[in-house]
Amino acid sequence: MTHLAIVDDHSIVLQGLELMLRDAPDLTLAGLYQNGDQLLSALQQGETINTILMDIHMPSINGVELCKMVKRDYPSVAVIGLSMVSEMSLVRLMIKNGASGYLHKNAGKDEVLKALEKVRRGKRYFSEEINDMLIEGKSRGEKTVRKSPFPRLSRREKEVLGLIVDEHTTQEIADKLFISFGTVETHRRNILSKLGARNTAGLVRIALEYRLLED
Repeated sequence: MTHLAIVDDHSIVLQGLELMLRDAPDLTLAGLYQNGDQLLSALQQGETINTILMDIHMPSINGVELCKMVKRDYPSVAVIGLSMVSEMSLVRLMIKNGASGYLHKNAGKDEVLKALEKVRRGKRYFSEEINDMLIEGKSRGEKTVRKSPFPRLSRREKEVLGLIVDEHTTQEIADKLFISFGTVETHRRNILSKLGARNTAGLVRIALEYRLLED
């Protein structure tokens, strides 16, 4: 039996998925949550959840970070990413952090149920487009690099960005680089501005997509 939690900051998405899945066989909707904090609270309180459909782009805790936290503390819970876009950097990060699948938000009921069934049996499921992109990337050795449209980062900014991508906190970055907490925050703000990103997830996505740390 699949005990499913759905996490998305858009009520219309939650309501649509609830309507789609509420009568599905061998599936119980364990909860609908509008952010990662609500989901984590439910898990901590012992809510019976063994599978999560999780939006990638959410405020407070983004899907990549939330997936990592869930798999760290509740490794038996399966996570399927949910997004309107096929950003391979995010797909890879989700896989790296333990996700069992990735679906487009425009997936139909049959595909969603197929994904949930495969994940329930311990397998992985990725939409056909994502599978094709993963296979294509492997076949060409991921050697194609997109030309960066962004201003060049300074050496220090690249060091800070690299540590952000490696999931270090601001204080950890300050300690590693022997600079102050405030200086790290200044570098972070400058990097956000240069890359046009809104948050850490955006920085990570852009850094990976344009391979800003490889030159």
